[in-house]
Amino acid sequence: MDFKDFNFNPDLLEGLLAMGFRNATPIQQEAIPLILAKKDLIACAQTGTGKTGAYLLPVMNMISQTENRHNNTLILAPTRELAQQIDLQVEALSYFTNISSLTVYGGGDGIAYEQQKRSMREGVDIIIATPGRLISHLSSGLLKLDQLQHLVLDEADRMLDMGFYDDIMRIVSFLPEKRQTVLFSATMPPKIRKLAGTLLKDPEQISIAISKPAAGINQQAYLVHDTQKVKLLTELMKNVDFPSILIFASTKEKVKNLGKVFRGLGFKAEAFHSDLGQKEREAILSEFKNKRVPVLIGTDVLSRGIDVEGISLVINFDVPHDPEDYIHRIGRTARAATTGTAITLVNDKDKRKFANIEKLIDKTIDRMPLPEHLGEAPVETAATPSSGTERKHKKAPQRKFWKKKPKTGGTASGAEGATTRAENTAPKREGSAPQAE
Repeated sequence: MDFKDFNFNPDLLEGLLAMGFRNATPIQQEAIPLILAKKDLIACAQTGTGKTGAYLLPVMNMISQTENRHNNTLILAPTRELAQQIDLQVEALSYFTNISSLTVYGGGDGIAYEQQKRSMREGVDIIIATPGRLISHLSSGLLKLDQLQHLVLDEADRMLDMGFYDDIMRIVSFLPEKRQTVLFSATMPPKIRKLAGTLLKDPEQISIAISKPAAGINQQAYLVHDTQKVKLLTELMKNVDFPSILIFASTKEKVKNLGKVFRGLGFKAEAFHSDLGQKEREAILSEFKNKRVPVLIGTDVLSRGIDVEGISLVINFDVPHDPEDYIHRIGRTARAATTGTAITLVNDKDKRKFANIEKLIDKTIDRMPLPEHLGEAPVETAATPSSGTERKHKKAPQRKFWKKKPKTGGTASGAEGATTRAENTAPKREGSAPQAE
């Protein structure tokens, strides 16, 4: 479906076309007409399907046709990184319009806080906020949302996972009852349906490719002992040509240690974690987006908050505890119909968690052979998911990323499954696209 068919405001459409976008994604095709019709909506779509554009475009179109635009729309996001990404997309999409936006999140300096206060007093079209900092402004009486028309909850499942339920309900108490509420979630557990039942009125429902990785992701797994992980990862990264690599680890401490290890081995890598200051985190993300830092290491918070095109390889140093987090991790590659590779390192204690992931995505992931010089891999028994259903695992030695080193030394180069980068870019802006989270 062509974006022209939505009859958007000409200035908004001009921005879309200037960015090189012509056709809506499936979630956009279904969600945009419903939001334009001012329906409440609960939408479930996997990462990378264009769900941010699915709510931004119709909301911005309605704002452009509204006379009273004082604090018109509130978008709640679980992390500052996601809030910043959404704001970047608002700025890109509003390039030819006069729509204004403001991000509200913790961790800024005094200057940023004063800028927030001034913008709140004057009023903006769209406020993008994390729950905690927004509550402090609402409680102080500085921010008034009594004229709000649209409430959007993005990554609602992650907000609940992070314990924001009470904060969300308190924020809603400051809002007018007559409003449009839109809830986007990558998953749809019972707690999300309960929240939707509380906040939404007669909502429409959309579900697009729930809990399935994008088809363009080449998923692989290595069975390893913990002592083999760093050695394997080092070899994989040395012997293949991936311009942009994202590594996920289970804890902040492990992220820090991996950053030190890989920098010590000569890799240009950065560790992204909550102990960094806001400016440091923003600088690291900017360097990664612009391909000046090829390797970024982080926890699952990063899987929801990063919006970077052209990530060619995602590595799970640890198997995520929640199978849904696996979807979000590997969803950072193969976005917007491109291709990419996702590799997971599975030790003995993580076998059951990995089996549960395979059960969720209804796919047996290829087991790759460990290079002989790294020693023997753990023996894989009939791994079973928590349901007890036996699964057969297949190996794919013909698709390995390493080659056995000759006795004279040297390393292998090249790799199969090269990544096609997304070419869409915003006019005069970096890293923005209406289809990305």
